[in-house]
Amino acid sequence: MTYEDQKRAWEAKVQALEAKDKPRPRVPNLAGHADVAPLYGPDDLADFDPSRDLGFPGTPPFTRGVQPNMYRGRYWTMRQYAGFGTAAESNERYHYLLKQGQTGLSVAFDLPTQMGRDSDDPRSLGEVGRVGVAIDSIDDMRALLKGLPLDEISTSMTINATASTLLCLYIAVAEEQGVPRDKLRGTIQNDILKEYMARGTYIYPPRPSLRLITDIFAFCGKDVPAWNTISISGYHIREAGCDAVQEVAFTLADGMAYVQAAVEAGLDVDKFGAQLSFFFNVHNNLIEEVAKFRAARRMWSRLMKDRFGAKTDRARALRFHGQTAGMTLTAQQPLNNVVRVTMQTLAAVLGGCQSLHTNSYDEALGLPTSEAVTIALRTQQIIANESGVADFVDALGGAYAIESLTDRIEKEANKYLARIDELGGMVAAIEQGYPQREIQNSAFSYQVEIEKKQRIIVGVNEFVQDTPKVEVMKIDPKIERDQVERVRAVRSRRDAGKHAESLRRIEAAAKGKDNLLPLVLDAVRAEATVGEIAGVLREAWGEHQETLVL
Repeated sequence: MTYEDQKRAWEAKVQALEAKDKPRPRVPNLAGHADVAPLYGPDDLADFDPSRDLGFPGTPPFTRGVQPNMYRGRYWTMRQYAGFGTAAESNERYHYLLKQGQTGLSVAFDLPTQMGRDSDDPRSLGEVGRVGVAIDSIDDMRALLKGLPLDEISTSMTINATASTLLCLYIAVAEEQGVPRDKLRGTIQNDILKEYMARGTYIYPPRPSLRLITDIFAFCGKDVPAWNTISISGYHIREAGCDAVQEVAFTLADGMAYVQAAVEAGLDVDKFGAQLSFFFNVHNNLIEEVAKFRAARRMWSRLMKDRFGAKTDRARALRFHGQTAGMTLTAQQPLNNVVRVTMQTLAAVLGGCQSLHTNSYDEALGLPTSEAVTIALRTQQIIANESGVADFVDALGGAYAIESLTDRIEKEANKYLARIDELGGMVAAIEQGYPQREIQNSAFSYQVEIEKKQRIIVGVNEFVQDTPKVEVMKIDPKIERDQVERVRAVRSRRDAGKHAESLRRIEAAAKGKDNLLPLVLDAVRAEATVGEIAGVLREAWGEHQETLVL
């Protein structure tokens, strides 16, 4: 029998079974609310060209991974996102995680730091040190990094509107420790466009924000060459409710906007393109998530070559950090989250991540305890050392379902990119509210499915039971009072003339065209605070006002 004959015979058996026993209810759970086919085969890949669409790992289009031997050389960086309370407390957590086998740092900042407000600003009241560490001045950064081997580890900082200031603080403290700029490795998130769509920690309007980002590209390209200047982030877009296709499309569209801005500023795409990185969510649908990562790599490689003329493999390679999906964690039966995170970790590894954060099981309730964060780290270590999947390079490559979904995600994401081009690019699309509406619609549909029990969330709308009490980490209110005293002490002792002149120079550059980074670096050394530097730029550029999207 031919394959076609065998398939027809199988389909007849399936139809007979389903006529006799009604199939279980199933919500279409792929992006765009599409259903999976019951079986995938060679006929689903009629136009598939392995040379064109797959290639080999470490070579364009990077579908199979950005390194030739992937984890057979070394494991992905295990980078647990952490930060809370004071810089000293967060420093203790970083030392603890490194002793537990973590291989990179990831810093979470509190909301005032992210929004460019010092801890004693009236708007900071009640938020200091709550969802991350409070960093106001170079004194705080010294405490945060005390005793950490900055020449040996890489550091990721989840910071956007104030990314330039936090990077300069990091450089200044590293140099005080004797670590030169060209030895520093790490990433600043620095992706402001997704803030307007999803997360909301923006300060300035989009266009001056893009200028600040291109200044960072130019400065790091010359002075901090091993640093990833941006982590173009689909993670928060997915957390806001978009699906896998939208995550790929809107993330790559943001990336294209940054590349276009940098090219227009006269930067070399092959040089700054080598310092770009990405940040994706890792959701529950394991097969779709693996396909999502493969599609994103292939699309970015082609976009960088065809649209921007990138010539080097490094500039065309999409390198990404993954984080397991916070929005899938449940406060009900929180220990179930260990299983969810394990499944998502496996998807990230099979999808070819370069670094990974695994969420703690208690994060739907509060900041993670030491016990919970250790289990999250152990999840990565068990998959790395015990599952065997790290011994394979692209273990799922060539699987009919994987390749079919990779093609489908690329096709559907390209439709979004075409629509964004019609609107004038991603900045214009955001100003018109297009991606915001798409995300809202997707989030609404997802929630309706849960409420109608079309989509089962174990412990929430099915298999419900009483939840045992779980210890929740609490932040002592005294932390805020102590942090306010620290920032005021910095202001009282610094050289007032040197401080004022450093801010004056930033103001002049913000109204002109000079690169701001050397001036921000001078200012943090003069003990200017994060809030003061942001305040100067607010005066020069104004603040972004969110447009209501219906």
